[in-house]
Amino acid sequence: MLFTPEFKKNNTNWFLYTISTLHASKIFLLLCVCVGDGDAVENITAVLGHSVTFRCPLNHSTPVERVYIQRVINDKEEVFINGFYRGQPLPVSPEYQNRTKVNEMELSMEMRNISVSDEGLYKCLVFINNKPEISKFLLKVTAEYSVPTITKDCNKPGDGGAGKSCQLSCSAVGGYPQSTVRWTGLNQSLTNVIYNRSSADNESKTWTINQTIVHNCNQPTNISCAVGGSVSHTITICKCVVGFLATSLKSIKK
Repeated sequence: MLFTPEFKKNNTNWFLYTISTLHASKIFLLLCVCVGDGDAVENITAVLGHSVTFRCPLNHSTPVERVYIQRVINDKEEVFINGFYRGQPLPVSPEYQNRTKVNEMELSMEMRNISVSDEGLYKCLVFINNKPEISKFLLKVTAEYSVPTITKDCNKPGDGGAGKSCQLSCSAVGGYPQSTVRWTGLNQSLTNVIYNRSSADNESKTWTINQTIVHNCNQPTNISCAVGGSVSHTITICKCVVGFLATSLKSIKK
């Protein structure tokens, strides 16, 4: 079945909606070409694997005829996700069938089991007297990184070099979006990065972050590393520097 209701907005801009229902696969798509949409966009943040609710404007004294919630693809194509028409639910594609639920009283839609691929622009179209009120949502997905693993490998003073140095590594997994390693307690002028790598999981799209640095010791130091909002435990490096310097000074005096 194919039908194309046409309607006006503000007596100037025409909207055309083409609704195609494929009964065999029960896929329902709504393609929309809209002129004069408002530019206001509400930012929404969802945690990976959790739920998020899209809330359409609710300040209506006149009964709402229908609500369409759509996703904008490549800034032009719009794909129907869920909604209702005169109190009746509309066919939903398999991708969203078990993950979305519309609340007709609150004019909202809950989307469950959020994945990184759900990020993007969404629209809610509320129809009253055959005229749409359009609101936009920009969905961002986040995932907390694991507590970073921090390790050290320090040489002894005089082992092939003038003084003591430590090779330090920090790594964290499972976060989104991509982040970087931040070190606390280090003198950056005494530090060199020797390895820095970020990789995304092909399926979940979450990131693994790794960094290795070399720090030249000048005094005992308590350090930690952080990735995203996760912070490692604190370790102490360069413990023997003071003792080494004292021994060296005694040797010079002799």
